[in-house]
Amino acid sequence: MPRLAAASLAGTAVEFYDFFAYGTAAALVLGPLFFPTFSPLAGTLAAFGTFGVGFVARPVGSVLFGHLGDRRGRRPVLVVSLLLTGASTVAVGCVPSYGAIGMAAPVLLLVLRFLQGLGLGGEWGGAVLLTAEHAPPGRRALWSSFPQMGPALGFVLANGVMLVLSATLSDAEFARWGWRVPFWAAGALALAGLWLRSSLAESPRFLEIDDHARVPLVEVVRHHGRLVLLTAGALAVGYAVFYTVTTWSLSYATERLGVSRTVMLVCIVGAVVVQGALTPFLALLGDRYGRRPMCLTGCAACALWMLPMVALLATGEPLLMFLAILGALLAFVTIVSVIAAYLPELYEPRVRCTGAAVGYNLGGVLGGALTPIVATALAERGGRVPWGVGVYLTGIALISLMCFALLPETRPVPVPAVEQVTG
Repeated sequence: MPRLAAASLAGTAVEFYDFFAYGTAAALVLGPLFFPTFSPLAGTLAAFGTFGVGFVARPVGSVLFGHLGDRRGRRPVLVVSLLLTGASTVAVGCVPSYGAIGMAAPVLLLVLRFLQGLGLGGEWGGAVLLTAEHAPPGRRALWSSFPQMGPALGFVLANGVMLVLSATLSDAEFARWGWRVPFWAAGALALAGLWLRSSLAESPRFLEIDDHARVPLVEVVRHHGRLVLLTAGALAVGYAVFYTVTTWSLSYATERLGVSRTVMLVCIVGAVVVQGALTPFLALLGDRYGRRPMCLTGCAACALWMLPMVALLATGEPLLMFLAILGALLAFVTIVSVIAAYLPELYEPRVRCTGAAVGYNLGGVLGGALTPIVATALAERGGRVPWGVGVYLTGIALISLMCFALLPETRPVPVPAVEQVTG
């Protein structure tokens, strides 16, 4: 289990590194470089629009790779998805700006962002299922939380590189070539991830399936459609909160409040480090008390924290901004720490890769694709404190709370010692 968990963690970290590097670049430089004919606000919105395309592509990737995972096994998904995401990310770093090739530049950016999302849509299902289906039932949430730490690690890597470049290069150098370095580095990271995954064994639960679904998506829609919609709605809050504090807040603080790019990156990266470190400890609580109670608690915390969060962000004071982001991510990780165990347990093994991945990635469309765009527009129309952003996020948190309330608990019930002996 430790080797398997480490390989899953490394792979998801690489894939999410690729995804987050784009989000940070969209917040900082892509608008002026690829949409120079737009106003500053419109350029930022357009850059976030290409960011959102990755989320739209993720459910498509979950269908394609889910079919592969349910028909051929979880392991092949890990290799193909990692190759696709890594190659498209390196290519993003090579796209000339609008000034060099005109409209072809944003079009290429859009296509490559779609391919990024396609690969990531398959990655989560493969990595999480391979870990969850190997794990002992009483510690499934704990072991499944390791691939869930991958997004935090990928974010820290992507933004750590951005932070170093931002602190050491001038604004002109950063805009000319510095922002491309994290994308080029993705190639080496992808190769390292492939090496770690090369010796993984196939999931024992997949090998036990005698009758594989011919068209997994059809079975999911026919027999689990309501479940997919509920899981998508339930997970929307996680995506909305995470991408608000890690993508929109960076743009808001640097452009509206005049906060240093380096200072804001330090605040965000520091809070994400804490979030990642706490993930396995909260997963242990999920193994003890159940998945659903943890998710309900996290949603309630998100709903209560969003208005204080935007008030603290609007101060422009680094310590208060750090606390705002940290509070949001602590509520977020209470949910995400157990999701990797919860979602696979909700679906039967023969369609689990498709069902869990589609539900997870549809939540990304609902909560992550439009949130930076909506938050940017709401903040522009409001005063110094963007209350509209807080109200919007609170509303999403309440919707997710209702969806989780309609889902069943799935934590395996421990078998008493007496029954184990007599049985």
